[in-house]
Amino acid sequence: MNEPLEEKRDKKLAELYQQESEELAVVLAKRHGLPYLDLSKTAINTDALRLIPMLQAREAGMIAFKVIGRTIYLATIAPENSQIADLIKDFENKNFKTELYLISENSLFLALSRYVEISESEASDAGLIQISDQQVASYLERLKTFKDVQETLTAENRRAEQGSGISTILEMILSGALAMKASDIHIEPEQETTRLRYRLDGVLVDVSEISTRICRQIVSRIKLMSGMKLNIKLTAQDGRFSIKVSGEEIEIRSSVIPSAYGESVVMRVLDPKSIKLSFENLGVETKLFNVFKQEIIKPNGLILLTGPTGSGKTTTLYAFLQRINSVGTKIITIEDPIEYHLKGVNQTQVNRTAKYTFLSGLRSALRQDPDVIMVGEIRDEETAEIAINSALTGHLVFSTLHTNNAAGTIPRLIDLGINPKVISSALTITIAQRLVRKLCPDCRQIIETTPEEQKLLRAVVESIKNKRPDLAPSEISQIYGPVGCLKCNNTGYKGREGIFEAILMDEAIAKITNTNPDEKEIWKAALAQGILDMRQDGILKVLAGKTSLDELRRVIDLTAEIIL
Repeated sequence: MNEPLEEKRDKKLAELYQQESEELAVVLAKRHGLPYLDLSKTAINTDALRLIPMLQAREAGMIAFKVIGRTIYLATIAPENSQIADLIKDFENKNFKTELYLISENSLFLALSRYVEISESEASDAGLIQISDQQVASYLERLKTFKDVQETLTAENRRAEQGSGISTILEMILSGALAMKASDIHIEPEQETTRLRYRLDGVLVDVSEISTRICRQIVSRIKLMSGMKLNIKLTAQDGRFSIKVSGEEIEIRSSVIPSAYGESVVMRVLDPKSIKLSFENLGVETKLFNVFKQEIIKPNGLILLTGPTGSGKTTTLYAFLQRINSVGTKIITIEDPIEYHLKGVNQTQVNRTAKYTFLSGLRSALRQDPDVIMVGEIRDEETAEIAINSALTGHLVFSTLHTNNAAGTIPRLIDLGINPKVISSALTITIAQRLVRKLCPDCRQIIETTPEEQKLLRAVVESIKNKRPDLAPSEISQIYGPVGCLKCNNTGYKGREGIFEAILMDEAIAKITNTNPDEKEIWKAALAQGILDMRQDGILKVLAGKTSLDELRRVIDLTAEIIL
């Protein structure tokens, strides 16, 4: 059946009006120096729409149509509207980046019509959902012990079940983590309840239980704050948000994955104070400290740190950079993510959406005339090759590599396809480290050692005598163990300290590198350097009463062959 003539005419006029509207938008976009966008051909994300309430969006003539990570994509018909600058400034104050596009009135009308898809319950979350910084600061004043955190969280959970705001319990969870100096917060749904755990000094501890209903609401709030999609529940998502405490910005990296009983959340707390450690306070043994001091001021070369996630590599790298940072030195970093902002250092962050990776970042950094480059991690052959070539062409390069110990660095680089001769020319030092919990000085006590432990202590002390007779203790009859008191939250430990080992690229190591050696051969070649390995460094800290033998056993293998 043919369309009536009047309907055809109206349809044609509507198409002409839409075409003129888009053509005008193109002209205005050029005039204002903004990219043009046709929202009728672009997916509009309802999670993004929530960031600006409908009334405010209508008044400002601007909507948010997409959110990726910490970047909010905005579209407007009137860039000169004063409300737009205020909105953008508000987003930036909350640690978001913005990208602005110019659209037609037709596109704006289309976007505004999408607000009806947002339910009443979701609309109450309109705008940037944020944590009250004042409330967090208030909690931090009240929370002094782990027991305080547990009792307050239990009380807040009961109130939340009775209908009080979800923001309050989330503020409490974050405040408790900050008060206890937790590095991670784990929210793990189980069959009948949800488990809340903090990672304190590298070890997970149970904090509280949360009802399943409250947990679902908390997860939704975290996803909103982190820029994740609410409607996606069967796929892993990552995001981040920030809070300010006493003027200090603390970034929270969040990860959500589907589990058997709901969505499991881990939030990494990137507190600048936790990694703001000076070079002198790293806890490095005197001889190795002097080696570090000498190596990091060289004009070129490759310095590699190894260790698992959470072993303190970033803290050590930042301490190195702070030590050499000066007006006459250009330092560029490629990080994932930027964990602490260093004054005077050009820091960049990996953005896989924008295809800015360690590899592309390193290539770009070399065009910026740097003296020092820090690459967060070497993951593949190409990145390794460029890092090594940079070290050979007048740059000092810091990076990390995943190996179990310092000796494993050379075989790992060879496995990545790097020529052994090039390794010996570029690599200056490889460092491995772990973090051990320090015994609480207020409650530690002397403990008896078993015959097997005595045998181990004697063997390690004997190996120390061969390398560093000045360090070998004469007395090994007593060591300390944990007890637990109010000052250490009944854990027996308070704070952490690094244990280190390193291998310098000297003539002996360079010679053996060309033979594709295994780790044992490298350790034997490095004996003459007189640098302690992690086991020796750790045992000395055990005998000094700084940590326990059980704690050292938790982070390194004490049963491996001792090389003399």
